[in-house]
Amino acid sequence: MPIGDDNSDRRIKPLINYLFIAANIFVFVILQGMGTNEKFTYTFSTVPEEIISGKDIVTEDQMYEDPSTGDKYKVSGLQPTPISVYITLLTSMFMHGGLAHIFGNMLYLWIFGDNIENRIGHLRYLIFYLLCGVIASLVHVFTSVLFGSNLLIPSLGASGAISGVLGGYIMLFPKRRVRVIMLYRLTEVPAVFAIGIWFVFQLISGIGMLGSDQGGVAYGAHIGGFLAGLFLVKFFTIGKSY
Repeated sequence: MPIGDDNSDRRIKPLINYLFIAANIFVFVILQGMGTNEKFTYTFSTVPEEIISGKDIVTEDQMYEDPSTGDKYKVSGLQPTPISVYITLLTSMFMHGGLAHIFGNMLYLWIFGDNIENRIGHLRYLIFYLLCGVIASLVHVFTSVLFGSNLLIPSLGASGAISGVLGGYIMLFPKRRVRVIMLYRLTEVPAVFAIGIWFVFQLISGIGMLGSDQGGVAYGAHIGGFLAGLFLVKFFTIGKSY
């Protein structure tokens, strides 16, 4: 688990990165009610079928029974989206499914995002982050169709955009020292090692989940976002002196 990196070359305050972190926390705590406001979540998440068809889809609430305990619980159906369904490609990247989900994402964004913003500047970082997030969501939609997943399962989270940040980081700072907790010890490793292990895990997990609706993790979005960041970040450094 990464817990920090070398910021000794920072020249600017990472205001956009702070803004993204604050926005994610605000949406999760206030608008999603710490994950309890399912109506809001199912209104603004990305639904692959909606992106493909361009049509807003509304479904009924469903009752499920836990086979081990017999407990019954209700899961909200898809809610009407008051705006274009394509806007959910943006709104979904500011929502999360639970505390562990948002904590992990914000930790990675806090550690790695500031370095990208410092290198390419505020405005370029803003565009880079959002672009990686949208591409990641589109890759998730594409892989859902390709491998026959349930196209009505909504996806959400900043993971795709943050994966883009990791791709950009490993391209720009492959040798930068990253502090990690590994085998219960605090140590430092090169970014190419720390992030490389993360990507290999995403790749292996993604292959294992092909065609499956289980697990609730959009590995296609993680991989797509990472590759987007890897290939796009050099374009965003054009004309920047460092």
